[in-house]
Amino acid sequence: MNQQKLKKELQNKSGLELATICSHAALDAKAEDLVILDVRGLASFTDYFVIMSGRSSRHVQGLADTLEAAMRSKRISTAKAEGIKDGMWVLLDFGDVVVHIFYHEQRSFYDLEGLWHDAPRVKIDES
Repeated sequence: MNQQKLKKELQNKSGLELATICSHAALDAKAEDLVILDVRGLASFTDYFVIMSGRSSRHVQGLADTLEAAMRSKRISTAKAEGIKDGMWVLLDFGDVVVHIFYHEQRSFYDLEGLWHDAPRVKIDES
């Protein structure tokens, strides 16, 4: 991640801390069934997955917009965003953290938690 783009207080944040920031923004926007998976050592392209569900395609799109805005306010921009137009499965790539936002049926079909069953789940501090 380009550390110079980050606000000063975020320059030393770990991937876990960034995943937590994403999680709190998503939970504030009423994301459902949020899970953080620690994929360090299992995936070469990221350290953490943040996986969540939305109640409708509009909710999925709204969650994506909320997360992008929350991260942008901290000067963290997405390297890649896919699926926003359809609102069935949105992927936001923040480098150390990849966020997956699913419409419920899509989430069970792709079963990322099952595919990455070796990845430890991270407890979410909801304070």
